[in-house]
Amino acid sequence: MSETERPDPSAFSCPAPLSNLSEVQLGHGGGGRLSKTLVEELFVAAFDNPHLNMLHDGAVLDLGGKRLAFSTDSFVVHPHVFPGGDIGSMAVHGTVNDLAMCGADPLGLSAAFILEEGFAMEALVRITASLREAAKAAGVHVVTGDTKVVDRGKGDGVYINTSGVGLIPDGIDLAPQRAQAGDVVILSGEIAAHGIAVLSVREGLSFETDLVSDSAPLNGLTRRVLDAGGADVHVLRDPTRGGVASALTEIATAAGVGVKLDERAIPLDDGVRGACELLGLDPLYVANEGKCIAIVAPEVADAALAAMRADPLGAKAAIVGEVVEDHAGEVRARSTIGGERIVDMLSGEQLPRIC
Repeated sequence: MSETERPDPSAFSCPAPLSNLSEVQLGHGGGGRLSKTLVEELFVAAFDNPHLNMLHDGAVLDLGGKRLAFSTDSFVVHPHVFPGGDIGSMAVHGTVNDLAMCGADPLGLSAAFILEEGFAMEALVRITASLREAAKAAGVHVVTGDTKVVDRGKGDGVYINTSGVGLIPDGIDLAPQRAQAGDVVILSGEIAAHGIAVLSVREGLSFETDLVSDSAPLNGLTRRVLDAGGADVHVLRDPTRGGVASALTEIATAAGVGVKLDERAIPLDDGVRGACELLGLDPLYVANEGKCIAIVAPEVADAALAAMRADPLGAKAAIVGEVVEDHAGEVRARSTIGGERIVDMLSGEQLPRIC
């Protein structure tokens, strides 16, 4: 083949999405680098204020000497029902968990339903009942809401938005910026179950073991951790979209520190591990809906770990890493074979529509 006949090598490449795209991409909602760019360069810039700029799981507002956490989230998961949960229960868990990551005890939730004309009423009744039971299990009431209906073909059956408010006890101060060198990183249990469970039913995949989402309310577990560690608990974060990798990278960037992970210590179900290997997915990037990362001072690490393990949702909790001064803004992981790799944020979307 002559030089002039050689094809352009770029024709065979799969370039990472660019931040200057002229249209919204699925990756803008994936919890990775595109999401970060969209939030920081558009929304944070547009609504610039100290509460928003913290980039916490919710805003912390001062109310006459009391601190109130306020969070909102929208749920567009497909399919609406998956092993271990559905869009209704997940809508409660997502917002309750965001409040819990601020250190708050939930006081009340709103629930707004965007329904598509033609959506089966039987399915809506089931989802509503699931949402009610999830709120009851989390110890919180749905106290207000809204309903809208869009034309047939202009939605995906049902989308749900939930917002929540909660009260933060005195002496608790959680923020991603509080992570500091010497802190210990604790993970509350096996990761990646939610994303793989949703993917399996959406794509009709069958595996040798049943894969079930970890979707659950974490406010009871986080209260145990805060009671054990108090002000020495510096950061709580639920690694949802973008998984553990993106959550820790965001924390490292916000605090100007590095994080060193030991992949051998990260809890992972054998079935989920096998599914990730088969599909070529890194479990560190797969979404969770019932897991918590706690970054705590070393002197309370054992107490915080014991507190997690005392809760049924944290029975498999483990210390998985530490915060370091080196490689600020980066997460690095020691692999199972002893090598080290940089665990960066996803450039685009790995698993769309998982929350």
